[in-house]
Amino acid sequence: MALPPIFYHAFRPPLPYRPTWLLQESLHRIQLEARRSANHNDLLLLLEHRPVYTAGRRQTEHELDNDRQRLTAIGADFVSASRGGQLTYHGPGQIVGYPLLDLSRYSPVIGARDYVCRMQKTLELHLKEAHGLDLAPSEHTGVFLDPRTKIASIGVQVRHRLTSHGFALNVTHEPRPWFDEVVACGLDGVKAGSIQSATGKPVTVQGEIPGLVERFGRLYGRDMVRLDLSQRNPSTDAILALEQEAAEMGPWAKAPRK
Repeated sequence: MALPPIFYHAFRPPLPYRPTWLLQESLHRIQLEARRSANHNDLLLLLEHRPVYTAGRRQTEHELDNDRQRLTAIGADFVSASRGGQLTYHGPGQIVGYPLLDLSRYSPVIGARDYVCRMQKTLELHLKEAHGLDLAPSEHTGVFLDPRTKIASIGVQVRHRLTSHGFALNVTHEPRPWFDEVVACGLDGVKAGSIQSATGKPVTVQGEIPGLVERFGRLYGRDMVRLDLSQRNPSTDAILALEQEAAEMGPWAKAPRK
């Protein structure tokens, strides 16, 4: 029996992190409730964030307090998130993908390790096929251009076999100076790379989305269908509300304040 499609939506304005996190929580509850009648959709949200540093579950309260004071002073937001991993950065010039999938649809059920492995292979395949980039193997989760240059990160959460959080892929030069302010993901001596820095070619976040969506569907064995926001329901209403909130926000810092 064929699996239903994954519905995807690409946001235009950069989104504030905390309301986007709350959107994921809201969509998770909607999926969990609708799953009782097998009437729930799997989703892939693609977006850029306004400049924000997020801390995972591995950091202490003392570390969080110090980081919060220093990093908000340079113009970024700071949020303690529920995903795995350590401190990282999200912002313009980076594609963030939040898959909200029901892993129990698959037979056999996809485990968390397989889920993350497919996500990593999606990113690697996109970089290889779309840009001809050869990548370096690493003992760490994420995608590396070489042992000291990381181009993509992965941090997920799985509850009741429903996923949230996801991946971040650096597209342009924009994220680099923000990453330089921290030891991202606890990897000392590792710097942030991007598609632009690796290829020397002009690229855009919006230009990467079609190929990334196609390869995501390929690796997860699903058709990908653009979400029709004119079909009003609790999920699309919540997405539209966040679109509106982001559109009404003022400008964001373009570089760290010194």
